Amino acid sequence: MEKASSVEEYLAALPDDQRVVLERLRESIRAAAPMATEKISYGMPAFHHRGNLVYYAAFKTHCSFFPGSKKVVADHADELAGYELSKGTIRFTVDRPLAASLVKAMVKERVAENESKRSR
Repeated sequence: MEKASSVEEYLAALPDDQRVVLERLRESIRAAAPMATEKISYGMPAFHHRGNLVYYAAFKTHCSFFPGSKKVVADHADELAGYELSKGTIRFTVDRPLAASLVKAMVKERVAENESKRSR
């Protein structure tokens, strides 16, 4: 995939099944962090609020959600059982996407982390 200049362009270039799953992920992130702004960063969609918040992307055989915090991943380890995890990456497939409630909880935790860093 060529580098996209916008989130819409990034999503439009995906196969339909990945696009649908990532659009749902995007909506869950927006619902949890309506104040966040979107951008393309490191070649993938990202949300920003008082610093980098979360990223997500599609790859050949999977999709990934990058909460940007090892603590957030550890805090939700039980709910993430069965997903492939590494450092701050959660890999999932279109057949087994992340639950919207889980994404929202992780994003809200990330917002709180970023806001606490800024208030010090």
